[in-house]
Amino acid sequence: MEPKITLTRLLYSSLLKWKISDKRKPLVLYGARQVGKTWLLNEFGKNEYKQTVYLNFDTNRKIHGFFTDNISPEVIIKGLEGHLDNKIDPENTLLIFDEIQECQRAKDSLKYFNENAPQYHIAAAGSFLGIATGKFPVGQVNELTLYPMTFIEFLEATGRSLLAETLRENPNVTQSSASHDLLSEKLKEYLFTGGMPEAVKAFAETGDYREVRNVQEQILNNYRNDFSKHINTTNIPKVHMLWDSIPVHLAREKKKFIYKEIKSGARAAEFENAMHWLVNTGLVYKVDRVANPQIPLSRNAEREYFKLYMHDVGLLSAKAQLDISVVSMPGNDVFADFKGALTEQFVLQELKACGNLPVFYWVNDSGKAEVDFLLQYKNEIIPLEVKSSVNTKSQSLSVYREKYAPKYSARVSLKPYGEDKGLFSVPLYTVGFFPDHFF
Repeated sequence: MEPKITLTRLLYSSLLKWKISDKRKPLVLYGARQVGKTWLLNEFGKNEYKQTVYLNFDTNRKIHGFFTDNISPEVIIKGLEGHLDNKIDPENTLLIFDEIQECQRAKDSLKYFNENAPQYHIAAAGSFLGIATGKFPVGQVNELTLYPMTFIEFLEATGRSLLAETLRENPNVTQSSASHDLLSEKLKEYLFTGGMPEAVKAFAETGDYREVRNVQEQILNNYRNDFSKHINTTNIPKVHMLWDSIPVHLAREKKKFIYKEIKSGARAAEFENAMHWLVNTGLVYKVDRVANPQIPLSRNAEREYFKLYMHDVGLLSAKAQLDISVVSMPGNDVFADFKGALTEQFVLQELKACGNLPVFYWVNDSGKAEVDFLLQYKNEIIPLEVKSSVNTKSQSLSVYREKYAPKYSARVSLKPYGEDKGLFSVPLYTVGFFPDHFF
């Protein structure tokens, strides 16, 4: 008998809040391609509404005809009812506008649904790859972003719901040695599998990392095909070069992005548009450097100095062609492999998915001390150093603390939870709860 796979998404609770809000507007669900937007909205409609009307603007071009000259809600709804041969009850129906980036007039219609027909529950979705090329009406929509599945979601999908619940209830306590070891082992699996739902599903169903890698390579191929679909011809080679260079940069001890390592003589101006396009699609995270850590960090960012990460650690593993054997490495070697890039990637995407705080990194004037991430949390700036093992010595974090005396500091590693004079030891597997559940 095939195992029962349960995919649950943390964003589901946000959808519930959107449904009952008295300030509800049409929803736009952002996200990179294949992170699970369509599945989540259909699951939400199935569970929370009497009826779901699913419209895909990419696969069903006929529905574009309902969004032409007259895009008033009354005209659109009447047209859709005739097309479906069914009445649309506004209070009990979820209207899903999928791949909405394929129809600008459908985007424009959201303004009129918000202003003139707010009783309709409309959730639009589309990949950043297409949405980045168009616009939504300003101030007329609610927005949410779906990221790859987090480590907690991975635990639940792979049959470890009780372990996930224990972690969720007590992220800031020291786990038993047995739980700590089990969580570390599951984290090794996650670093290779990542959070793309199809890859997680393949692992949960088969436990075969070869199947996981096949899924990941197909996703990467789909992305490359999408580049040609959404980018002008001039920028396509530049986007490919940038995209392909990310694992190369992350494999270096100093992970600062250097254009000249893409090709000889390359300059920022030549690749700037291509780089911004990749960031805007959600496929790449850009982490800017800060030399003077003052609030707001965004004002003090040195945007010409930055690090680039992919949006999913599993896809990074595949793109770097890390061999499947890394998962079976003894002890914790997998966390330090690839210059610790997998661990940093994991930490960043957990911070993005679970809180989406502004994230930067710090380097001192001499360039000899570097803190992996700086978080702006409420009125505090929190330095966060990432370590790939239980060895947590960090001269750079000590230099930062001595110079700026932050109220809170954090060192993420494989060591259990602990706290000493404002320095928090954060186990890697709990970083998705940081900093909300620690202070």
